Amino acid sequence: MEGDSVTLHTDVRYIRYNKRHIEWRFEAEDTGVMRLDVMTGKMIYDFNKKFRDRIQIDNQTGSLTISNIRTTDSGLYQYQVRPRFISESFNVTVYAHLPIPVITRDSTCSSSSSGSSSSESRCSLLCSVLNVSHVTLSWYKENSLLSSISVSDVISSVSLHLEVEYQDNNTYSCVLNNPISNQTKHLDISELCRTHPDIVHCYSFTEAVIRLVVSAVVGVATVAIVVYDITSRRAEKRRRTSQSVPEILGIFTIFNESQNGLNDSESK
Repeated sequence: MEGDSVTLHTDVRYIRYNKRHIEWRFEAEDTGVMRLDVMTGKMIYDFNKKFRDRIQIDNQTGSLTISNIRTTDSGLYQYQVRPRFISESFNVTVYAHLPIPVITRDSTCSSSSSGSSSSESRCSLLCSVLNVSHVTLSWYKENSLLSSISVSDVISSVSLHLEVEYQDNNTYSCVLNNPISNQTKHLDISELCRTHPDIVHCYSFTEAVIRLVVSAVVGVATVAIVVYDITSRRAEKRRRTSQSVPEILGIFTIFNESQNGLNDSESK
């Protein structure tokens, strides 16, 4: 675990008395090779001063102790005894301290829901962790494993989905673990699900398609009704206009004839 002290033991006893020479090597992709001469206890080569004062050598056995170990200290350590050329390797993996998982309501839809009626009676949840590597995230119901996801490389965010009934009284927990430690977060259904009136409606693929088609049909029908109404109003307006023109012309004709009659009377 990060922050611990680790000792890599050799099978050699009393180096000085046997006049043996031991050399430690450390190889990692990001640091190159580190070499230590146990006879003098001095660093021969340390790329980027990686270990600084965190290394101690047992000058009797040649055992190597690394204090306040870091995740970047993971890699292959090897010692070699001369002149007999005895060697042994240690593959060291340093794990970071695990964060406690966070359980939240899931705002996205789950494909496992069979319909709106079932989705309304279920609570959709997410268990998440940030910036982790070499871990497994799991959902448990009582002591039974429900689902899990494992990651090896460093990932910014890992999430695992779960759906439960609102009235479910079982015990659920989300567990984050690596080979040497774990962190557990227990689910409080009453806090996350029952006390929240908002319900995320999730639908199956078939129902989602049906709802989409129905919405599209309703939309098209609405547009058609609006277009028909506008067209009808314009047609009615044009019809009234065409009927009013002859009436106006007739009134104008009668007015002219009456005027002409008056003029003829005055002339006589």
